[in-house]
Amino acid sequence: MRNSMIRYLSLAAILVLTVLNPIQGGEPVTLETVVDPGPNDLSESIAQDYSLEKAVHFLDSASLQWQKQRKCFTCHTNLAYLYARPAISSDVQAHREVRQFAEELVQNRWEERGPRSDAEVIATAAALAFNDANTTHKLHPVTKTALDRMWTIQREDGGWEWLKCDWPPFEHDDHYGVTLAALAVGVAPEDYVNSPATQDGIAGIRSYLAANPPENLHHRAMMLWAGKYLDDLVSDEDQQKWVNELLDVQKEDGGWSAATLGEWARADDSEQDTVSSDGYGTGFVLFALQQAGLPMNDERMRRGVEWLKANQRESGRWIARSLYKDNKHYLSHAGSAFAVMALAGAEE
Repeated sequence: MRNSMIRYLSLAAILVLTVLNPIQGGEPVTLETVVDPGPNDLSESIAQDYSLEKAVHFLDSASLQWQKQRKCFTCHTNLAYLYARPAISSDVQAHREVRQFAEELVQNRWEERGPRSDAEVIATAAALAFNDANTTHKLHPVTKTALDRMWTIQREDGGWEWLKCDWPPFEHDDHYGVTLAALAVGVAPEDYVNSPATQDGIAGIRSYLAANPPENLHHRAMMLWAGKYLDDLVSDEDQQKWVNELLDVQKEDGGWSAATLGEWARADDSEQDTVSSDGYGTGFVLFALQQAGLPMNDERMRRGVEWLKANQRESGRWIARSLYKDNKHYLSHAGSAFAVMALAGAEE
């Protein structure tokens, strides 16, 4: 699974359609003009027809609204955006503003007050590295600063102090953070993975993962993603086994349920919905299977794509119920980002 940069050149033909925002009279979404896309409503109507333009509009709006209102970064919204937006086009004002905000976080806030958490360092480094790999294909100095900082806070066991706020799958356990760090160092351009400064850190990652095997399907899917870029992170045997396990939980309608990817308790101790397919489960698993090399002519992959196109909501997003509490359902933001990446990958 040799390091190879993801490209989405086959979508260049639709660039003109997606740079502009057709919902707001052709005007691009910017930090100044962004309109709140509204709450993630589980009952929002299914769109009559799939629209990439609406999907991109939602991603631009959700990310810039979070930046404008919250003035911080989070895995499910604007960091996920930095992964997904280049799948369509990075040459838009919305992307430039989110990217600049991330660079300012590293250059200014970290220097003046330090990161909010170790998790912020890893998550930001990974998003910037993946963004570099899919835009300029060069390692930005700010990205290198973030990556180098990861190694200064790595524990002796090779892991990091991750957020454990009971908000799965992003803020739940250390394993997620380690696989995100593996992705960051593997995907980083200009052979960063082989620089002397990274070798001890990578050895620590391998040591941690050897001592802490993935406990659930979400862990395994994350390792499939990181394994595309970091040599020998996943054996051929494990890759095939985990691919089969993910395919085994595909629903009859072609989608996946996020709740089937781990055993996570809800805040009110109610049962998880493991029956219904959702935007995060389908988008994330389909994307992970693409990273593992499953071809798009596989019937199961085609059914996943069909589910995404048939279950987009009127606002352009894909809905996913929170795995912890029925409140904001921000998992829908990440699900929409992965849905766009998976659909872009299906067009390659």
